[in-house]
Amino acid sequence: MSDWNNLDLFNPTEEHKMLRQMVREFTQSEVEPQAESFDRKEEFNLELFKKLGEIGLLGITVSDEFGGAGMDAMAAVIAHEELSVSDPGFCLAYLAHSMLCVNNLAVNGSQEQKQKYLPGLCSGELVGCMAMSEPHVGTDVMGMKTKAEKKDGGYNINGQKMWITNGVVDEKGTKADLVWLYAVTGVDEKGRSQLSTFLVDKSCDGYSVGQKIQDKTGMRGSNTAELVFENAFVEENALVGSEGSSMHHMMRNLEIERLTLAAMSLGIARRSIEVMIKYANEREAFGKPISVYGQIQKYISDSYAQYMASKCYVYEVARKLDLNKGGNRVDSDGVKLVATTMGKQVADNAIQVLGGYGYVGEYVVERLWRDAKLLEIGGGTLESHQKNITKDLSRNPEMVR
Repeated sequence: MSDWNNLDLFNPTEEHKMLRQMVREFTQSEVEPQAESFDRKEEFNLELFKKLGEIGLLGITVSDEFGGAGMDAMAAVIAHEELSVSDPGFCLAYLAHSMLCVNNLAVNGSQEQKQKYLPGLCSGELVGCMAMSEPHVGTDVMGMKTKAEKKDGGYNINGQKMWITNGVVDEKGTKADLVWLYAVTGVDEKGRSQLSTFLVDKSCDGYSVGQKIQDKTGMRGSNTAELVFENAFVEENALVGSEGSSMHHMMRNLEIERLTLAAMSLGIARRSIEVMIKYANEREAFGKPISVYGQIQKYISDSYAQYMASKCYVYEVARKLDLNKGGNRVDSDGVKLVATTMGKQVADNAIQVLGGYGYVGEYVVERLWRDAKLLEIGGGTLESHQKNITKDLSRNPEMVR
């Protein structure tokens, strides 16, 4: 019984506990003071981002052989939750770099590719992104039109990518140092597109930023861009794995992406609950704190219960997820389906509790509410999760345990 009494699902080891404390302190001292201003400016705080490398977060799941922290999915969840308590927009840039580019490379790249790029990506010297979505293609990845044609010891890449977080890293239009790029290299025997992955370095001629996406509803602390590839030539060693092998590692990496997006929702919800509790205890109506009224109690109590239910699900999936193996789609989709809708609803509840004050930037929840919406769309829409979960459970009903 003593082992059960000492079990901490959210900080299972002393290392995880220390990580949470470190990230929480960094968030309070470094991230919180700049969050509102960079949101209003719609700018990415590149200098602050580089500091994440100094404390070991940019390569959190990367082996120390390449300058990473060598930690697990649980650690990644902790980092994303804590950063999102203050600035989900900034955290989204962190996720795009550390999960979509760096973790992908660490798990799927060749030794040569990892040695070339991972040390700089882990230190913050390089900023990475992942390019999958296109102007006309999102969830339907097999419909992408960006093509890579073999030519003279390499590949010519032509196409456009859209909604790319970290696609541009500053207001001068500087492009990302490294793009983890998906492109079509042919068709299989059934006529389906063969997707391949390429590492596109910023030195590549023909790779450019089409535009920085302006006037986003939320997540303004990260930059979103259109990337253009016009006869962008990469050498053969830029190919990750073999031609047509991308679907396997794309699906595997989507699991940690969706899990960490769900963790971001936990941070949004936690901060929203903290704000509404404090306000409800201080604000009076008819001579009493509004926390004594049933309507307000419903918002607070429902928010807390929904947050804790989602948190337990997220951390249980993180505990079991192996970054080097796939097969966790049901629950990685499940946590994102549940947690992202929860995060948006809790932020909405907080606005309702604060009334007019909740509708302005001073009390934070307005920004959190705007940021929360993206999490229901990015990394897979709610509808795609519903489709995936239903399909997988229909094939394997014994998974309901």
